[in-house]
Amino acid sequence: MATVPEPAQFAFVFDRPGLMAGVDEAGRGPLAGPVVAAAVILDELQPIDGLGDSKALTARRRERLFDEIRAKALACCIAEASVEEIDRLNILHATMLAMRRAVEGLRLRPARVLVDGNRIPTLRIPAEAIVKGDAKVAAISAASILAKVHRDRLCAELHTLHPGYGFDVHKGYPTAAHLDALRRLGPCEQHRRSYAPVRRAELEHACRSPR
Repeated sequence: MATVPEPAQFAFVFDRPGLMAGVDEAGRGPLAGPVVAAAVILDELQPIDGLGDSKALTARRRERLFDEIRAKALACCIAEASVEEIDRLNILHATMLAMRRAVEGLRLRPARVLVDGNRIPTLRIPAEAIVKGDAKVAAISAASILAKVHRDRLCAELHTLHPGYGFDVHKGYPTAAHLDALRRLGPCEQHRRSYAPVRRAELEHACRSPR
């Protein structure tokens, strides 16, 4: 019996009719916590001023836009891939998984998907990667903001559970203060053991610990 092949990615056509979803992620570089992705379908009848690359906006501005996007978008979904999935799959595949979950979690099915960057997740919907898309496409900008704010909030929660690492300040990125805390305390359960700085810190901490 012949097997049915998986659908191939379609070339994106800008005049394709129907809803368009923008997709972006936050948290590929940090040493701890999940990677987060968001998908957003904006409402053309309710434009949102001030959308842009989330990294170029202040935290206060991102918070305000987060609420406005959630209120005005036709559909949006925030999804994660866990630390365990990052360590098992690697960060690239875990990011693609989070993106796919975000698109599949939309309450409306888009006709096309635009993804920030140069790679796209496996989808049953036509999709295209847009380099620097968070600065070029409003829906990707909105997704960038949702993903960034959601992950920052997760890091604030992580700080309350593990206050010694400073997650509320560095958001899990490998700053000098974070690396110093890793060496002193060893990794917590939310650190990504597949990342070399975490592995080194775990080994150094184990060597210093009394037996």
